[in-house]
Amino acid sequence: MTAGADDDTTPGRGPAECVAVTGTPGTGKTTATALLEGEYDVIHLNDRIKSDDGLWTERDDDRDTLVADLDAVREELGDWSGILDSHLAHRFDVDRVVVLRCHPEAIESRLEARGESAETAAENAESEALDVILSEAVAEHGAENVYEVDATDRDPEAVADAIRAAAEGEREPSAGTVDFIDYI
Repeated sequence: MTAGADDDTTPGRGPAECVAVTGTPGTGKTTATALLEGEYDVIHLNDRIKSDDGLWTERDDDRDTLVADLDAVREELGDWSGILDSHLAHRFDVDRVVVLRCHPEAIESRLEARGESAETAAENAESEALDVILSEAVAEHGAENVYEVDATDRDPEAVADAIRAAAEGEREPSAGTVDFIDYI
């Protein structure tokens, strides 16, 4: 279900049942959500997709990634609640979406340190500068359900605190507050 203005998931009305934590690869989603595992059921979706060959359709050799079968993933998730961590998380039915953002230069550096190619790192940095995931999240769920968090200079605990605040309804939506277009 996507939250609307007339239901109990409107910010300030208490906790959300299903929260997507999404963002460009390298923004810190998995690190931050791991810190919330004792408080919430956290699903690290990318790990689940990698471990179940029924959740992906093909390997993209150019990017060295798997192409997720979103319908199969939806079926696998079933009736879930908690926090869904993935750059794909905003593509699922959730009450709130937290989009982690990070300066594109930091994304490039982080991805290259993880062993990604320079081309992949640059592609993701450009995607971040162009607000690709933020735009998709707003288009899918509405600006009133999207919470942007600039993780560039925050430690993982502070990012986890910001995710918690959005999940608990303790902060207002903030889509469109982070701008990295100067990178382009």
